Amino acid sequence: NAKPTDFDFLKVIGKGSFGKVLLAKRKCDGTFYAVKVLHKKTILKKKEQTHIMAERNVLLKNVKHPFLVGLHYSFQTSEKLYFVLDYVNGGELFFHLQRERCFREPRARFYAAEVASAIGYLHSLNIIYRDLKPENILLDCQGHIVLTDFGLCKEGMEQEETTSTFCGTPEYLAPEVLKKQPYDRTVDWWCLGAVLYEMLFGLPPFYSRDVSQMYDNILHKPLQIQGSKTVAACDILQGLLHKDQKRRLGAKSDFLEIKNHVFFSPVNWDDLYHKRITPPFNPNVAGPADLRHFDPEFTQEAVSTSITHTPDLAASSSSASDAFLGFSYAPTEEGI
Repeated sequence: NAKPTDFDFLKVIGKGSFGKVLLAKRKCDGTFYAVKVLHKKTILKKKEQTHIMAERNVLLKNVKHPFLVGLHYSFQTSEKLYFVLDYVNGGELFFHLQRERCFREPRARFYAAEVASAIGYLHSLNIIYRDLKPENILLDCQGHIVLTDFGLCKEGMEQEETTSTFCGTPEYLAPEVLKKQPYDRTVDWWCLGAVLYEMLFGLPPFYSRDVSQMYDNILHKPLQIQGSKTVAACDILQGLLHKDQKRRLGAKSDFLEIKNHVFFSPVNWDDLYHKRITPPFNPNVAGPADLRHFDPEFTQEAVSTSITHTPDLAASSSSASDAFLGFSYAPTEEGI
């Protein structure tokens, strides 16, 4: 199995609540990966181990989709967990959106279609994603979407099934989640609507600096669409951001309804899936070492030597080992 010393850790390229994401180069063949390094202690303290194991399980199922980040290996030491993932360096959608304020409709449609394709695939595996936001949508070096971060995914969600865990990111929470009501996979279509709205207008649909005001807006304020947007764009936003989950676009036949909406009529879904459509924006990266689309706040940070430190797994507390039993993964020879 893989271990930390198999890699040279070059740069910090991201941060989360449990650890960091680093650009790493595998010593044996020079392949670049993004390695997500998580601290077991922090995960156990916050009782998040089930989410981490769910993330690993979902990553293992992603291999077959063009717009989902792929897992190559996962391994652990007594103190840390390591996810070795596809390295994607076109930047977060959030980064580009901040820089350009908003996108024109054809570009927003292209990204929304690739994201919808990824979400539709997860739903076909009975997984709901629950954390769709511009920070979790990356662009690859050609400008295609790569959805990342599966820590809030919920597995085993059949078409009619509901769950009630309160989770997500404030700006993108669906009304039923805020009301702590049982919710289903249509929460992901609400989030798609919120992200599409933000791409077109520059801010999430019910945004307020005051979080309690924003929650009130999500629950009670009618959707406002200003400016000259096409009828199709207005219609899909109204459909995806319907406050009643049973009447929301996607409630009846899931991804099929999204696909067939007039807003997406210019999209050939087969060409989209096979990446035969040229992305509307090219990140123009010069190669793996080109970090121009990453926040300098991350890339200028020193890489901690503890990341390659490999304390003996046997010496770790049994509770930490037991909590992450079965975490490690290496592909079969055919898989490689």
